[in-house]
Amino acid sequence: MRPWPRSSARRGLGASLYLLGLTYQGMGFLLLLFALGAFFLGEDARGFAVAALLGVGLGRLLQGLGHPEAQPRRAEVFASVALLWFLVPALGAVPYWLSGGMGYLDALFEAMSGFTTTGATVLSDFGQFGQSLFLWRSLTQWMGGIGIVVLFLVVFPQLQVAGRQAFFAESTGVEKEKLTPKLRETARAVLRVYVLLTLLAFVAYLVAGIPPFEALANALTTAPAGGFSPNPNSFAAYAPLAQWAGTFFMFWAGVSFLLQYRLLFRRETRPLIQDAEFRAYTGIVLLAGLALAFYLYTHHLYGLEASLRHAFFQVVSILTTTGFASVDFAKWVVPAQAILVLLMFIGGSAGSGAGGIKVVRWLLLFGFLRREITRTLHPKAILPLRLGGRVVGEEALRQVSVFVFLYTLLFGVGAVIIALLEKDFVVAFTASAQAIGNIGPGLGEVGPFGSYAGLHPLSKAVLILEMWAGRIEILPVVLFFSPELWRRLR
Repeated sequence: MRPWPRSSARRGLGASLYLLGLTYQGMGFLLLLFALGAFFLGEDARGFAVAALLGVGLGRLLQGLGHPEAQPRRAEVFASVALLWFLVPALGAVPYWLSGGMGYLDALFEAMSGFTTTGATVLSDFGQFGQSLFLWRSLTQWMGGIGIVVLFLVVFPQLQVAGRQAFFAESTGVEKEKLTPKLRETARAVLRVYVLLTLLAFVAYLVAGIPPFEALANALTTAPAGGFSPNPNSFAAYAPLAQWAGTFFMFWAGVSFLLQYRLLFRRETRPLIQDAEFRAYTGIVLLAGLALAFYLYTHHLYGLEASLRHAFFQVVSILTTTGFASVDFAKWVVPAQAILVLLMFIGGSAGSGAGGIKVVRWLLLFGFLRREITRTLHPKAILPLRLGGRVVGEEALRQVSVFVFLYTLLFGVGAVIIALLEKDFVVAFTASAQAIGNIGPGLGEVGPFGSYAGLHPLSKAVLILEMWAGRIEILPVVLFFSPELWRRLR
């Protein structure tokens, strides 16, 4: 099929279709490799084979309808981002559906949870998946963790995309002058850090005694702050050394990839130490970890080492939105659980694989609040808001305010709907909080060793939408359902 003429492509959805077509074809060829692997392992390869055919076929069709040189408009960019992040999990769900014995809604839930690096699962019987499906499950998180960064840096580097603005304007960890002269080179630098973090985690897990396949699967889901584990007991099944290793690598998964690049490949320690977000992030980990460890130890739940280990593991896991578990914290007393629930609303660092609101946004909000209090007392004072020695523009503050408002609104609406369906406020509150923050475990039925399989189908649909919105910084999804956006695409 011949592509559209250039003039027509510039006016239409040419860039979006071309991008989606290329993505689907790449997914198709990857799924074909998994089909071959499943076949040689003696496992059911039908799901991978069908998904591969769909990916390549639909990808060729969409690529033919699009055009590589089309200039996307702002409205088209938002539609592209939202479509891409929904349609890719829709294709990635096919193996779970045809080979994993799941209904398609459950399969889409699992796939969306994977690509958005959430880690919530509807899998209640881990014996129903073979190694090929578990590896696919882990790889979806690995691709999803780096994919959002690459998407905004490589695919649309010339556009003022909301997520890209948050990446550059809000984060003190990603300077406006860029890491390298070209954004594509910056993306490659980020990928180098990502791959290195994955390899180091894999080796560390092997040394700590985790079986090779599980070490690989867990490493693939640690770097993106994902949390899927092939073991139904997550890190509670492993030795204390493995849990300490998991804490270390989850912590680094929540740090800006570009800061890590400067540290690992340029040997620059000053940018890391001077970064306001990193200092706040580290401070939160230490404060919450020590507070939780003190509570666990003084209430005789564990010994000193175990209290420190479980406290820091769970604090880092929830703060970075990874979602691994070293213990069933759903059985902890309420004050200990409350610390973890509070961390669900903070998140990791901007420019990392972590989800949530992000530490830098909270720094900006508290700075804004402090400035307004001072301005109330001194109405004529000129009070620029600074973060890390830089003046923060009013546009960045507006974006942060809009994001936090939409985040809170979607969380609240989701929690109310799920509460009405499930008749359980704790499940509804924590399930909605984990979905919009891409965290994974909640409390009660959906705790760290629980499953979302028993929820009402509409509850699962709400959580799918929340995971989708949370991963792409909410605004593209909100605009996707806005009539104004579609009027501008005509």
